[in-house]
Amino acid sequence: MLRVRTLQTKTSRSTKLITISVFPEFMRKVDKLAKKENRTRSEMWREVMRQYIAEKELRRLQNYGVRKVKKTGLKESDVQSIVDKYRASTKK
Repeated sequence: MLRVRTLQTKTSRSTKLITISVFPEFMRKVDKLAKKENRTRSEMWREVMRQYIAEKELRRLQNYGVRKVKKTGLKESDVQSIVDKYRASTKK
């Protein structure tokens, strides 16, 4: 179950409060790591989600690249010369 609630902070910034269910042993591990790193639970979960989103975006871009390579027939050995040409054209 996931619940979301909006909170107004003193700095007029709004944040969302979420409630998630996790196994007690998992929560103990999160708390132990948070204490070791001097971070809050919220900071830990935000970091996890940032990394998850970044990983998904990387995979999306990699899949896009694979599709383009298949479509254009571009080879890995072609990449450096294309990059060099592009960089040279932008130095003007």
